[in-house]
Amino acid sequence: MAAFVSLEDISDALPPYSEEVIAVPMDPPLERAYRQLEDDIKQAIRDHPGNSSVISAAMNALLLYPDRPFGLGTLHGFETTDDGHRERFVISEPADLDEGFVYAKERRLIEECKKDVAAGRGVQIFAVYTRVRDVTRRLQTMLENAGLRCEVLTAEVPPERREAWYERQLRSGMQVCIAHPKLCCVGLDLLHAKSLYFVQTGYSTYVLRQASRRSWRIGQKDPIRVGYLVYADSAQESCL
Repeated sequence: MAAFVSLEDISDALPPYSEEVIAVPMDPPLERAYRQLEDDIKQAIRDHPGNSSVISAAMNALLLYPDRPFGLGTLHGFETTDDGHRERFVISEPADLDEGFVYAKERRLIEECKKDVAAGRGVQIFAVYTRVRDVTRRLQTMLENAGLRCEVLTAEVPPERREAWYERQLRSGMQVCIAHPKLCCVGLDLLHAKSLYFVQTGYSTYVLRQASRRSWRIGQKDPIRVGYLVYADSAQESCL
């Protein structure tokens, strides 16, 4: 026998679910570098109105840079000249800040994870930048330096093996997992994770809503908390 129900049908019987936006002020060096990047981008938009390459590069840079303010390299845009040639121009030269420094949002994430683990609450962290400008390994290193057992789920683990991957890592003592939300947004029940944190969200409300509910499922007995970590007065906050 089977009963097919929606989450809304049984939500009254589920434990409390809460969401919180955690807006963190930038450290002064990051604040100065970020504002300079913003100013450069605004000037590029004024100089090249309607240029889609400026908009694309600008949005990615403004979302990523606060979480990885080093190694971004020169931002370029492209425009087509009257004779049909494609020319490249400089949008900005973002400052390379100290890679070894633990920045404000990272410090807050570590603080939240340590409190959760001390209270016996498993943690799931979602990050959008996981490829060329990967932030997950940096976060993993920082969390491990803080004394937490942390693993990263990557796309190399095929969907049909992800549930077994989680079970194996939990048996080995994993306390915190980091993954792209797309890897977890459907087909997984992460009942062990009582706290979920987004360090970046991306623009897909479908992926965000699906991933944020991975623990608030049938069988969950503990309150679920979802935290969205953003830098205050930044593109991250506007995006969310």
